[in-house]
Amino acid sequence: MHNKAILILENGIVFSGSVFGSEGETIGEVCFNTGMTGYQEILTDPSYCGQLIAMTYPHIGNYGINLEDVESQKIQAAGFIIREESIMPSNFRSTDSLGEYMRNQNIVGIQNIDTRMLTRIIRKEGAMNGIISTMDMNKKSLLKKVKSSPSMNGQDLVKMVTCNESFIWGEKEKWGEKEKKYKIAAIDFGIKQNILRLLELHGCETTVFPAQANIEEILNLNPDGIFLSNGPGDPAAVTYGIKTVKKLLGKKPIFGVCLGHQILALALGGSTYKLKFGHRGCNHPVKNLRNNMVEITSQNHGFAVDPNSLPENVEITHTSLNDQTIEGLYCLELSAFSVQYHPESSPGPHDSRYLFEEFLKMMSPDKINA
Repeated sequence: MHNKAILILENGIVFSGSVFGSEGETIGEVCFNTGMTGYQEILTDPSYCGQLIAMTYPHIGNYGINLEDVESQKIQAAGFIIREESIMPSNFRSTDSLGEYMRNQNIVGIQNIDTRMLTRIIRKEGAMNGIISTMDMNKKSLLKKVKSSPSMNGQDLVKMVTCNESFIWGEKEKWGEKEKKYKIAAIDFGIKQNILRLLELHGCETTVFPAQANIEEILNLNPDGIFLSNGPGDPAAVTYGIKTVKKLLGKKPIFGVCLGHQILALALGGSTYKLKFGHRGCNHPVKNLRNNMVEITSQNHGFAVDPNSLPENVEITHTSLNDQTIEGLYCLELSAFSVQYHPESSPGPHDSRYLFEEFLKMMSPDKINA
């Protein structure tokens, strides 16, 4: 029989369930993800640092865990909330069950709760902090702890996930030696491995820099282009990143994704705001305003760019069909563009992979500004 676990939201609503993963206590912003699969990539995505992820699909863990589908070196989420764990995974690549994986990394979770009810509360009232505990069952003391925890607004979580020193990415043993046509400087705000993999497959040699790297370190590499990665927390709090990108504008072509998109918008003079409950899942429809085509995208963000804050030289290229928020930007005179979603699609559909080609075009000597 599973030991008891409890989840309390900061609005006082209590969910009683069972232990899932490790025993203990964890606090974070509760958010929901609508993906049916991809739980391993979701858990290891640094953009989820400081968050308790609730999966809306009821049965999680069916295909287990393998050694290859990680997006970083460890589970980054603060906790995991599901309806029911699949304890007997079936997949030829599986090396472990999801529960074992979480226990091995001391990640606290909860299962056997009504995740549909939880999702409806977040959709109605907005994102809020929560606490999962398997130790303290006193509701008053748990509520006190969760109410005293910091809000996601104003939090710089990038410092918790960025690399400590720069390094050159490479997976020669996996893909073989590829001809390197372009040199990329990627600023690591919480970069996912599949982004680096796709840059490599597109003929880029990528040097990854810590988020606090200064402009001199980056330009000393003499890169052909700058990549601004995804990452967690409030983009406006990453003041050092915004300052660096401001100085880089116009010097080299720039491509930003997710948090990198928000940081680019802030560097261009725009502003960001917190969404009511964010976009998280691998089935979000986005309209490309340039060709009127719809892309199904993979998303994970709780903040968005304010369209009224952008200067006149910035074009909005993509919008969300769910809530009309900005999903893409382009600044022709500064050779910079960005998207709010995840074109590396891990997990998710491959509709947006063309954006890596756009980046290559922007960097090519006879560049074509499509």
